[in-house]
Amino acid sequence: MTDLTALKPGLKGTATLIVGPEHTAPRVGSGRVAVLATPVMINVIEAAALDAVEHLLPEGYQSLGTHLDVRHFAATPVGLRVTATAEVIAVEGRLVTFRVEARDDHEPIGDGTHQRVVVNVARFVERVQRKFKSAE
Repeated sequence: MTDLTALKPGLKGTATLIVGPEHTAPRVGSGRVAVLATPVMINVIEAAALDAVEHLLPEGYQSLGTHLDVRHFAATPVGLRVTATAEVIAVEGRLVTFRVEARDDHEPIGDGTHQRVVVNVARFVERVQRKFKSAE
C-alpha cells in the first residue's frame, strides 16, 4: 500500500485565473453570454485541489478527479480575477475529498465538493493503453 499519510484534512490549495475571452461560455460551447464558463470555473477548482495535495504524493503517483458537485451561481465578466480554494475535508484510502469555493474580485461565484483518487501513474497509463488497443 502506498504511504499517503501526508494527506490530511485541513490541507489547502488555491488557483487563480484572469478571465479572458477564451474562458467565456460562447468560446467553450457552454452558453451564449460572454462571462466565465462553468467548465472553466471547474478547471480552476481542480487546479486548487491539485495545489493542495500533488506536492505531497509519492514519486510516480498523482491524483485524478473523479467527482464534482458544484454550484456556479454568479457571473464573472472578462477582465476579473477568479480565485478558487480547495480544502481537504476527508481522506479515505486513496480517495481525497475537498470543500471547494470560487470567488471573483467582488463576490463568491461557486462552491461545492470535489473528490480525487490517488493513482500509480505507470499502472494507470498501462490500463489506458490496454483500453486503446482493445478499441483498434
